[in-house]
Amino acid sequence: MSLAYEWTDYYDIISTGLEHDVEFYTELALEVKGPVVDLACGTGRISIPMALKDVEVVGIDACERMLEKARAKAKMARVSDKIKFVHSDMRTFELGRTFSLIMIPYRSFLHLLSIKDQMAALRQVRKHLVEGGILALNVFVPQIKHLYEEDEKSSTRGIYSIPGSEDRLVVWDYTRYDHFQQIAEVIRQYERTDRNGIVVQRVVTPFHIRYIFPAELHHLLRLAGFSVIGRYGNFYKEPFESKSTELILVAKKI
Repeated sequence: MSLAYEWTDYYDIISTGLEHDVEFYTELALEVKGPVVDLACGTGRISIPMALKDVEVVGIDACERMLEKARAKAKMARVSDKIKFVHSDMRTFELGRTFSLIMIPYRSFLHLLSIKDQMAALRQVRKHLVEGGILALNVFVPQIKHLYEEDEKSSTRGIYSIPGSEDRLVVWDYTRYDHFQQIAEVIRQYERTDRNGIVVQRVVTPFHIRYIFPAELHHLLRLAGFSVIGRYGNFYKEPFESKSTELILVAKKI
């Protein structure tokens, strides 16, 4: 697990999700009317709102520090009885029961860095679904132009206010691509500055993702025993098209 996810306070500040994603996944959970697994649940950004809607959720993450914060947030929201957080890997998790819905939100599938790892995770998902159960996930759509323009360059991810403080958080990403393996190496730098603009903390955390093209993901799902029943270009369920920057898939176990 990358050290990028050990800094949970900074993670929560910058990782606020995509427009309407919490509502999309929560509505899907309510439709299937059964227990849900949230793979790579992080600090409970989606699990906790689901539990507030009376959905039973098991959140799985490979970073124990993320789960510690998720448990604290669930306790504060008074939904600890609705959520169980498990420290495990999406490639190897074992829960001993089946679920109506398993989701991999917020592009977390991209942390699987090889086809072997991707297939291992999909096999575990299928194993833990009831007959006809649903897998839902989203990934960004790789744009060739952007892959070229961003290679070996630094960019500002954003400047954020830090709750309860006058400090600000400036986040930089340096990205380098291995296009043969479809791997992006990201060196993320957090700079915390005080009211005078003086840097009071600097944290550098590397992580890797494997970008995946839409047709490739469709083939992987079919190979793993799924049939795609929904394909959208955003979380308002608008059609996926050539200009879409996000791919949201809903697939059924077959």
